Amino acid sequence: MANFSKSNVPQFTVDVYQNEYLPEGGREVSAIATVTSTGGGTIGSAVGAPHLYAVGDGPDAAVAIMVDCSGSMDYPPTKMRGARDATAAAIDALRDGVHFAVIGGTHVATEVYPGGGRLAVAGPQTRTQAKEALRKLSAGGGTAIGTWLRLADRLLASADVSIRHGILLTDGRNEHESAEDLRASLDACAGRYTCDARGVGTDWEVKEVTGIASALLGTADIVADPAGLAADFTQMMESAMGKEVADVSLRLWTPMGVEIMFVKQVAPTVEELTDRRTEAGPRAGDYPTGSWGDESRDYHICVRVPGAELGQEMLAARVSLVVPAADGTVQTLSQGLVRAVWTDDMAASTSINPQVAHYTGQAELAQVIQQGLDARKSGDYDGATAKLGRAVQLASASGNADTAKLLSKVVDVVDAATGTVRLKARVAEADEMTLETRSTKTVRVKK
Repeated sequence: MANFSKSNVPQFTVDVYQNEYLPEGGREVSAIATVTSTGGGTIGSAVGAPHLYAVGDGPDAAVAIMVDCSGSMDYPPTKMRGARDATAAAIDALRDGVHFAVIGGTHVATEVYPGGGRLAVAGPQTRTQAKEALRKLSAGGGTAIGTWLRLADRLLASADVSIRHGILLTDGRNEHESAEDLRASLDACAGRYTCDARGVGTDWEVKEVTGIASALLGTADIVADPAGLAADFTQMMESAMGKEVADVSLRLWTPMGVEIMFVKQVAPTVEELTDRRTEAGPRAGDYPTGSWGDESRDYHICVRVPGAELGQEMLAARVSLVVPAADGTVQTLSQGLVRAVWTDDMAASTSINPQVAHYTGQAELAQVIQQGLDARKSGDYDGATAKLGRAVQLASASGNADTAKLLSKVVDVVDAATGTVRLKARVAEADEMTLETRSTKTVRVKK
């Protein structure tokens, strides 16, 4: 297995929080694994190390910016202007030496800059040229997002870099290709690059945009007012420039007889990972986590262990962070252990770990918001009131103030503690879409 210098690679830690004690006959074990990456370096990696860094100011990276240029971007004209300004701001935030391209998206994908099936290398001259090319962007045509994603994939793959990232902006529904075609494009691009997706205005489909970001391990958000695009694009690009290591996987090894119930990211957003497992040897599987900078994320792991006698204990799972190494093996960055101990101490076995309890509630919060909004759209107002009331209760109890504020624009809160609410008669479309888009955002356990 390859080794690398600790001085120039982010240091990963895995901290496991759980109540390992089970009652007699108990079989379900839950744990929260907090993964933290800190202190990434900025120079070339050691010989034999994972290919993470280029000599220069940071990790080697390539970025493709996909801008919706469909006809609807001219209604109102501020959308197209905002998109041009935002793309220019993102280009300004590129680090020198980063490869990049700008794609114009309609029912076909067009290379806006640099063209010729290649990427430009960021520097004063290419930034100026790219911003001049943006002036040619005009609205007209339909929307087929899968074609944009595939062109981005081809361009990004042309660079010998470790970090590949896309930024996608759309203002409308994906009306000029089938849902199956978009899904096929996402499947083809998954694991090849990460992508942040943004919807501008209120005429786009939330589940399409969040689905793109989810499949490509990026973020999704709404920018209701085009005037906010430049700041949002700048922040997205700065975040992309902060990524230091790509293709990190959470590897879960379980002993014989242990069944994996689920694996999900629970902070900073809820993201189901269970079905994304790829086999990684006997009783081990990898779950993709994408690219990392200096950051921390939480994962909820639930396994079902075989029955055992009181007093027995076992290793229920081993959680590792791994990256591909240059020699075709993988490098283990850090690991943590999930344990199971059977006891007749009722106080020990019935105690719920605070982290597990908190994130169980945050996952339910995301779910009931989606269910409540779907019920409201379908005319099931009693169901919507019940689900959104439960969401208010969970947001209040967990201290998720941002989500509570968004909920208050959709319901009138009578009593947050009991989840007693009334649906508002009139709700601004942007408020409802913002709540739906941000419903998976979580808060960490209160200290």
